Amino acid sequence: MENAFSDRITDVPKSFIREILKVTLDPSIISFAGGLPNRRFFPAREQQKASFDVFEETGDDILQYSNSEGYLELRRFIADRYRRQQSLEIPVEDILITSGSQQGLDLLGKTFLNEGDDVIIEEPGYLGAIQAFSMYRARFHPVPVREGGMDIASLARILTERKPKLLYTVPNFQNPCGISYSDVNRQAVADLLRPTTCLLIQDDPYADLRFSGTGKVSFKRILPANTILLGSFSKTVAPALRLGWLVAPPPIMDKLVIAKQASDLHTNSLAQRILYRYLCDNDLDAHIATIIRQYGLQKEAMLLALKKYFPAGVEYTNPEGGMFLWVTLPTGMSSLALFEAAIKQKVAFVPGVPFYVDRKDTNTLRLNFSCSDEASIAEGIKRLGDSIKKLF
Repeated sequence: MENAFSDRITDVPKSFIREILKVTLDPSIISFAGGLPNRRFFPAREQQKASFDVFEETGDDILQYSNSEGYLELRRFIADRYRRQQSLEIPVEDILITSGSQQGLDLLGKTFLNEGDDVIIEEPGYLGAIQAFSMYRARFHPVPVREGGMDIASLARILTERKPKLLYTVPNFQNPCGISYSDVNRQAVADLLRPTTCLLIQDDPYADLRFSGTGKVSFKRILPANTILLGSFSKTVAPALRLGWLVAPPPIMDKLVIAKQASDLHTNSLAQRILYRYLCDNDLDAHIATIIRQYGLQKEAMLLALKKYFPAGVEYTNPEGGMFLWVTLPTGMSSLALFEAAIKQKVAFVPGVPFYVDRKDTNTLRLNFSCSDEASIAEGIKRLGDSIKKLF
């Protein structure tokens, strides 16, 4: 069958994390590998009631085909939230409901990328974006990110040498590092992009999950003509709904709708209606506040354990929100070798490999703190610390 497959699909690797998650199905393993929200905060009963109410009010009509753009009232809710939370005036017509923000990435790749087109991506960067744009055979140009944001000199050099179509960012609590771009860094990025035709994609799945520090300016405010926004309900309500959205101006939106119609006609309209009913009947901000308080405690528990159990020479980030922190081992140490050792101690994480476009072994790794309680975090980090010491 090998000759039957397209070049496109054979070029794209499996999701590294999805493969790791198969290993962590063993309940005895403490896993910091997934990018999973904490199931304790899924509003199951509220969603159940919203489902019942929607069927009671709409009957059979709820099960019919719907429009490609998405449920109008849900799009209005998103627009209103942008207005209240970020003082952004987003027309409802500029919002497309997607099957999770991951579909938004696929639609952007389908709409903009020809084989060999240049795409700027963070290094390390979100592996879902690497996978999505690899499907369209993009040529990646990684720009290092560190505390405070993107390396401006590297970005300037690429923009001088190439003509990228897209620049992909997760500027708030970045996946995998957990860092956030400073306002100064965002302005510098915007200043470089403004005279170009390069579009900036601001992927914001974690924006609401801030538990310390202050909010930062959106690229949509300082670079409105060049910015496309992605958002998701997966981290704040429930990932199984597979509901996200994409914000783009009319000329781009017209093409995105065509791309979406070719993919799935429309996102699950039943889920959209149930979610909207839930949002109307419940206080989303209060729900998010509960999540934030717990994630903040879990992050602090992980930092305390890292300080206690990790040997000197290991560095790690201290995110102000989100779900991840990033560990840098001493130079020359392999995170893949550490993974093999750690699994034997019944603890898992994601080695840094899939977050780099060259997929080479590195001395970095990602830890998720959102899906484990404080006791499991302490025990898991102790096991991981012991595994690191054995490799020194």
